[in-house]
Amino acid sequence: MKYFVLLAGYGEMPAWEELTPEEQEAGMAKHVAFDEACAARSGVEIVSGEALGDGSMATTLRTRSDELTVTDGPFAEAAEHIGGYYLLDAPDLDTVIELCRILPAYDIEIRPALDAP
Repeated sequence: MKYFVLLAGYGEMPAWEELTPEEQEAGMAKHVAFDEACAARSGVEIVSGEALGDGSMATTLRTRSDELTVTDGPFAEAAEHIGGYYLLDAPDLDTVIELCRILPAYDIEIRPALDAP
């Protein structure tokens, strides 16, 4: 099964740009350790994963009454900073949760990716 792992907020961590270079390096080391743990785990594959630009770089599309509007900037109701994602192929949710413990202490949302009919 595929799982979408959204790195949805910094949690109790300071924002990335507030971290010292050493703290940023330590955070990146946790991502490397996550990648290595996924590669070492039977039945787990990182299908995709990327860091994302901050919300100021976003473009939001909204459709209301069949009218599409395009707005620069993040979706207004999203309070969290969305920093990146992973798409994992893993045997079960418990495995994904266990592996996510390796990542920095972000707020993380995990959703199953649904197969198209």
